[in-house]
Amino acid sequence: MPHHQTQMRKEVLEIPSAVDRLLQNGGDDIARTADALRTHAPNYLVSVARGSSDHAATYLKYASELLMGKPIASIGPSIASIYNKQLDLTGSACISVSQSGKSPDIVEMARMARAGGALSIALTNNPDSPLAQVSDHTLNLHAGPELSVAATKTFVNSAISGLWLLAQWAEDADLLKAIYNLPDNLENAVGIDWPEVRSAVEGRQSLFCLGRGPSYAISGEAALKFKETCQIHAESYSSAEVLHGPVSIVDGGFPTIALAADDAAADALADVADNLAEKGAQVFATSTDVKKATSLPTVRTGHPLTDPISLVASFYAMVERVASDRGINPDAPRHLKKVTETV
Repeated sequence: MPHHQTQMRKEVLEIPSAVDRLLQNGGDDIARTADALRTHAPNYLVSVARGSSDHAATYLKYASELLMGKPIASIGPSIASIYNKQLDLTGSACISVSQSGKSPDIVEMARMARAGGALSIALTNNPDSPLAQVSDHTLNLHAGPELSVAATKTFVNSAISGLWLLAQWAEDADLLKAIYNLPDNLENAVGIDWPEVRSAVEGRQSLFCLGRGPSYAISGEAALKFKETCQIHAESYSSAEVLHGPVSIVDGGFPTIALAADDAAADALADVADNLAEKGAQVFATSTDVKKATSLPTVRTGHPLTDPISLVASFYAMVERVASDRGINPDAPRHLKKVTETV
């Protein structure tokens, strides 16, 4: 029986073309903003985002710290919008991530950051949005219309836009090459939907998503998508933290997904995956180094910082199938709407 083509699935399959569109059309904005960063020479960066966009910001935090040695701190938007406080952000740059660019708290925090001395950079799919208007520079995501409530291609293009900016700023030729090769790699990644995982979560109402370093951000995005599209209670943990208490709820067959990039954290993450499997969990890992856990097919991208993008593309293909198999419409999750405008 053919799988019903939800809007979410259509948009997951559009990820490679959306990334190609970004790479074809976003270069001038990236170059101008990278030049501005070199001129401004920030000592540190801050991020402003919520939901899936905040997971993209977490990914950029790890990327900046690993690539540039520049720390990124997440600032709660309510500092500006609710508490009406002005932060001294002299010598910093602020990256605000918002698909719509309309949420009042994100806009107000970006405005405050600029007033506080930060170079303010907006990543948004709407370059005419209020967020773009209060920022020094705007990176248009070029993702095209996204109609499903669950963000997929906008998340991917947010992560790539920020990574591309960092790579251009750092003038890292190897990373830039991996970024330019992403459309072809993602074409393969969206064709993988992990039926082993789909079978394991059938009938389950709780699971773990694990990551370490940049892939920890993807773990957070994965847990969010399980909740909003499948109504499954999923928790995201760093593999360095899950054995410090959360492991207590693991029982026989407890589903766990360990999202490992091909980076320095891969061995440690594989060890934790095997540890949980020995305790009875049903663990799936994007690693060939696991011995007790089940290894998942994965598309590697030629660089450890772009591997997480491939992982999330395959995850999206899988989680849409889980939602549909459970009789849930992932395009319109209950209690949710496409744009959430918080104050």
